[in-house]
Amino acid sequence: MSFHEINGLRYYSFEIFSKAVTQAVFTRHGGVSPAPWRSLNLGGAVGDDLANVTENRRRLFDAMPRRADTIQDVWLVHGTDIFYADHPRLPTDPSPKADIILTDNPHISLFMRFGDCVPILLHDPHKKVIGIAHAGWQGTLRGVVGSAVQGMQTRYGSDPKHIVAGIGPSIGVDHYQVGAEVVSQFRQTYPRHAEQIFQTKNESAHLDLWTANALQLNDVGVHQVQISAICTACHLEDWFSHRAEKGKTGRFGALMSLQG
Repeated sequence: MSFHEINGLRYYSFEIFSKAVTQAVFTRHGGVSPAPWRSLNLGGAVGDDLANVTENRRRLFDAMPRRADTIQDVWLVHGTDIFYADHPRLPTDPSPKADIILTDNPHISLFMRFGDCVPILLHDPHKKVIGIAHAGWQGTLRGVVGSAVQGMQTRYGSDPKHIVAGIGPSIGVDHYQVGAEVVSQFRQTYPRHAEQIFQTKNESAHLDLWTANALQLNDVGVHQVQISAICTACHLEDWFSHRAEKGKTGRFGALMSLQG
């Protein structure tokens, strides 16, 4: 795992990706937002002043450096829909509703926001395709990473054995207690995985989103996978955690782009 800092912005990057891509998962450091969103809040619908969010995003793009007008982001809905980004999103356009963004355009910067759910970054160096997927428990149950890989195959001709994946910071199994209904749904959908993705702590079931998504990637033929193993709830000094901070917090961002 590798942390970097530029102009006060601290971010995590994966070693598994080649230099053909720019990729970063930003911590909460280096922005202008006050508490409880301190400081690099990138979520525009969590109560922070929009001017702060706009300035935080400008700082993020300057740090990479990428032009802010290359952005393509989505409105997350906890599903498996894909948005294929052929052009950057205009400021006047609404963000499309999806939990997967894919592109082969080096003039686009993929961007997604998180508060405990899993950022999953994807790269096919052979077809020069990248993607970001958003995997909370609902997206994981619905197989969001499998849908992302299938989208890369169908749209761009990717071979799963060439795809490289990074599973980013998110809530870890120690802090992710779930109810019996969630356990039942996963056991029905992924009977082979159930013993590996659930742990019992104090007689309560805990879901391991990292393992669940890694197993799903393996199932569809993606075996080059790096797990950051950073729990957002354990490290509030670096990350926003919706669950640990009881909903009064911001969102951190993941950015990915192809080198031109």
